[in-house]
Amino acid sequence: MDRINEVVTVHPLREALLHEAHARPFESLSSPLRVSHLVIQTGTSKRQEEVAHMAALSQHFDRAEPSEEAAHFILEAPDFRLRWERHTEFSTYTIFANGAEEWPFSNPAIALLPVDWLGQLPGELLSAMHVTLLSGDVFDQSGTVLTDILQPESLAGSYAAGGAARVWTDFIADEQGYLRFLVANDGLTAQQAGRLVQRLLEVETYRFMALLGFPLARELGPDVTAMERELGALMDRLATVSELSEERDLLAALSQLSARVERLMAKTNFRFSATAAYGTLVRRRLNALREQRIEGLSTLDEFMERRLAPALDTCVHMGERLERVSRRLSRAANLLRTRVDVALEAQNRDLLDSMNRRARLQLRLQQTVEGLSVVVMSYYTVSLIGYALRGAGSAGWVVSPEVLTALSIPVVIAGIAIGVRVLRRRATRSDETG
Repeated sequence: MDRINEVVTVHPLREALLHEAHARPFESLSSPLRVSHLVIQTGTSKRQEEVAHMAALSQHFDRAEPSEEAAHFILEAPDFRLRWERHTEFSTYTIFANGAEEWPFSNPAIALLPVDWLGQLPGELLSAMHVTLLSGDVFDQSGTVLTDILQPESLAGSYAAGGAARVWTDFIADEQGYLRFLVANDGLTAQQAGRLVQRLLEVETYRFMALLGFPLARELGPDVTAMERELGALMDRLATVSELSEERDLLAALSQLSARVERLMAKTNFRFSATAAYGTLVRRRLNALREQRIEGLSTLDEFMERRLAPALDTCVHMGERLERVSRRLSRAANLLRTRVDVALEAQNRDLLDSMNRRARLQLRLQQTVEGLSVVVMSYYTVSLIGYALRGAGSAGWVVSPEVLTALSIPVVIAGIAIGVRVLRRRATRSDETG
């Protein structure tokens, strides 16, 4: 049977979409293991700097370098494995190192990286964490007390992966600035351990990315409240204004307030939308942990719901408040524009009535002028005829020029009147058809 791509036309993105499903596979991990994880906010403009930085580290350890268009890369060094992943607005660096420590978190994996290379990472550090994966029997036999490692007042933990592992954390940064997760492997396969560790890392990564919108929401609170009050005052004015000039001033004020709201929405829409998306990812990763309660401790899901949910709700609420203000402004502006349009139509109607009155007056004046014009033109025409007839009478051509002049008066008046009326009708007809 022929290959499918030799039989039908292949979509240009088919190959990329096939590979995307396997672009970031889970690691296969075995205990004991130390993991360090950095989340660096880079925006959308530092890809080439990150690739160059990873290439420099590969050269340092004499390993293959990433391609210029790479969005993820794995560096296999003698004592560790570094996984770099580029996301939409942040990048992650995850370091895996096998082997146990004398004491959990005393020898983290990130210590194996060159200090000067770490100090030149492109972007800004957002989150940093350590994960220590121990065999469950070793952890139980060591006599290690959790409260000697993590803060007891903030301690959270649970059975994970259907009871095949135990996870503890306090969600507090240590003296070096790292959050710590302690995982006891009670029967995880290498693939299960890889998925569990990856989900723990993603929970913290997406939690921090989701929380980026919270300070912005709190900062916007007073501004949004002030705009709501200003809108209320403008709506009160809308119910009392009557003059067209006042309505225009009110419409200008509404337009200025609307512009302020739109600027805030443009500033916050992406961040609040991203917060909602990252919050959804956090909940999905927590559900994928398949937690079961350890008696006396909050689960990770419960801790997140108590601490993260209010922040996410604040961002959602702030976005909804801005949307409501924008909709109310739109309705108020439409209502006011309708009132202004009605007032302008009334003014236009009055103006048209005034123009009609002027036109009627002008017509009367024109008719009066036309009558006077007929009289004047008739007078001069009859005078010319009288001069002509007297001259002809002196020459003996006509008899009684005075009588003929008198007889010409009604003929001249009628002719001139008819001529003026014909000219006026022609002018009116050409104006209507033109």
